[in-house]
Amino acid sequence: MTLSPLPLLMIEAPVRAALLEDLGRAGDITTNAIVPSDARAETALVARQPGVVAGLDIAALAFRLIDPTIEIRIARPDGSRVQPGDRIAVVCGPTRGILTAERVALNFLGHLSGVASATATLVAAVAGHKARICCTRKTLPGLRALQKYAVRAGGGVNHRFGLDDAVLIKDNHVAAAGGVAAAIHAARAGVGHLVKIEVEVDSLEQLDEAMAVGVDAVLLDNMTPAMLAEAVRRVAGRAVTEASGRITPASAPAIAASGVDLISAGWLTHSASVLDIGLDWLARDGQRAAA
Repeated sequence: MTLSPLPLLMIEAPVRAALLEDLGRAGDITTNAIVPSDARAETALVARQPGVVAGLDIAALAFRLIDPTIEIRIARPDGSRVQPGDRIAVVCGPTRGILTAERVALNFLGHLSGVASATATLVAAVAGHKARICCTRKTLPGLRALQKYAVRAGGGVNHRFGLDDAVLIKDNHVAAAGGVAAAIHAARAGVGHLVKIEVEVDSLEQLDEAMAVGVDAVLLDNMTPAMLAEAVRRVAGRAVTEASGRITPASAPAIAASGVDLISAGWLTHSASVLDIGLDWLARDGQRAAA
C-alpha cells in the first residue's frame, strides 16, 4: 500500500498549537540567551530503539514554522523500519531555530513513530492470515488524523474517522433501541444509501439477529477464538467480520486464525509507547563535530 502524505492544511493547526504552547509569552529564552543569532548547525534525527518511522512531515513543519530556512534531508521516510543508531533525517540551518523547535518536533515524531511501531508489531503477529489490523476512534483529542496516518505507516488500516462517516451500532445504542434488529432498522431508515452499517455483538444470538436483518459488518466484541470461528462460519461471507477486545501481540495470532477480516485495537493510538528518537549534534558553523 502506498503511503500518501497528509496535506499541509491538515497538519499545520496541531503543530502551530504545540509550538505556541511551548513558546509561551516570551519565546525560547534559554536558546536566545546562549546562542548567537547568526549561528548555524547540522543535526540528525537518530533512532534510539527499533521501530517504524512516522511523522517526519509533522516534525519538519515544526522546524520550518520556527525558521523557514531550516533544511530537512530525509534518509528514512515514513513507513521505514529503523534500528538503534539509524539516521532518520538531517536537520541543518540556524541553530536557534533548530533548538527552539526540537522538543515539539521530537514529541510528534516519537509519538507517531510509536503508534506506527505498535501497529507493525500487531501486523507481524497476524502474518499468514487474512486479518488486517485496524485502529479505532480511541485517539488523543486533536490528533486523530495524525494518529490514523501513523497506523497506516505501520501497515494497518483505518476504521471510521468520526461519527459522521459510517454507522457503528454499539451496545448502548442497542439498549436504547430495544434490541439489535430494532437498532439496525432505525439506522437504515435514518441514513443515506451509501452509508455502511456495522453492529457490535457480544453473543452468537445477537449475531444471528443481526444477520437475519442484514448489515455490512459485525463487530465481534470480546469473543474467544472458538466463538470467533463459529461467528465467521455463521456469517459465511455475508458481512465483514471484525474482532475487538483485549487484543495483544500474544492473543492476536489465535484471533486471526479464526478467519475474521479485521482485528481492531484502541491501544494502538491511545496507549502506544513513544519510539525513542533523539536529535544529535553533528556540526556548528560549518565545522563538523568530533566523532
